[in-house]
Amino acid sequence: MQHELITSSPDVMDGKPVVRGTRVPVELILRKLGAGLSAETIIADHPRLTLDDIHAAQAFAADYLADEDVVYG
Repeated sequence: MQHELITSSPDVMDGKPVVRGTRVPVELILRKLGAGLSAETIIADHPRLTLDDIHAAQAFAADYLADEDVVYG
């Protein structure tokens, strides 16, 4: 699936997926959400982010995991 708001380049954050036009990695957003921070708090910490960016990071991660192979046992 194409994610317009998420980009990856070897020259930016060692190729980690980031929010387009920023150096904010998807991983950082997910870790902050997982730690219980609200989207509003994350945006306050990173004013270049929008609520759409937060949602795009979540959608990117969900799509990434959906394509993972599961190995049992």
